[in-house]
Amino acid sequence: MLKTHFITGGAGFIGSNLVDRLLSDEQRVVVYDNFSTGLECFLQQALANPNFKLYKADLLDVETLNQAVNGVDMVWHLAANADVRFGLEHPRKDLEQNTIVTHNVLEAMRVNNVKKIAFSSTGSIYGEPSIHPTPENAPFPIQTSLYGASKLACEALIQAYCEGFGFQGYIFRFVSVLGERYTHGHVFDFCRKLIDNPNELHVLGNGRQRKSYMYVQDCLDAMLLAVKQCNGKVNVFNLGVDDYIEVNDSITVITKRLEVSPKLKYSGEERGWIGDSPFIWLDTSLIRSIGWLPKVRILDGVAKTLEWLLSNKWVFAERF
Repeated sequence: MLKTHFITGGAGFIGSNLVDRLLSDEQRVVVYDNFSTGLECFLQQALANPNFKLYKADLLDVETLNQAVNGVDMVWHLAANADVRFGLEHPRKDLEQNTIVTHNVLEAMRVNNVKKIAFSSTGSIYGEPSIHPTPENAPFPIQTSLYGASKLACEALIQAYCEGFGFQGYIFRFVSVLGERYTHGHVFDFCRKLIDNPNELHVLGNGRQRKSYMYVQDCLDAMLLAVKQCNGKVNVFNLGVDDYIEVNDSITVITKRLEVSPKLKYSGEERGWIGDSPFIWLDTSLIRSIGWLPKVRILDGVAKTLEWLLSNKWVFAERF
């Protein structure tokens, strides 16, 4: 059935890949992006598709947002400030670009009688949990980052709108996502640093931080399957793989591929920065129970990401 999907942050990494998937399924897609980090070249194929429409606008622009949401069937709210590391340097940014804009999106949906929303949350909402792998019903966590706190506030708003206005919500708590069009995170940072200086690599923390990652197409498979199969009022899913690696493991893959042997200089702390959880590993048994399984393991995802970056070195010159 032909539907119109509204994607915030649709020119970004995950968003643009979702655009391509939906258009390939012959759906209509409306992208709303302020291009603060998204890139128009990621939408090159979409722009030639008659089922695609682009709004270059900010989610703080309520009037334009309300107009753009008119007539859509479902919202995929992927836009966010994902700059976890520097959150304490601009405390209002997470509030505005995560929480307030989520309220704006929900209000635009209410005004236009749009009832269905999928939201990209984060495993960071679990803070530093005592249970690993961490399930969706883990004890309510102490928040350790402004980013995680703002995303948890977004979840609460979505849940309240589902209860109060009859919305249907899908909340996806991601681990870090890797793959084609990836422009933010440790593989990007390490690769750029080593291209600039192959003799030395500065590593935040002690390199022993344990993290789980997933490949972008596996992530999209999970979201699309959940939206198709689950009909609850509020549907909350962890998305990740059944494994984790150390930061040092990524460094090994990257340096081997680049054929460099840099001196590693660690900052020496357990955490790379304030709010950086030293161990992120999510329990994904709930999403697996509806038939989803990831196809790409973590180190293969690192390798795929690295190949894309090395084939698209122009991305390192962009300002994100």
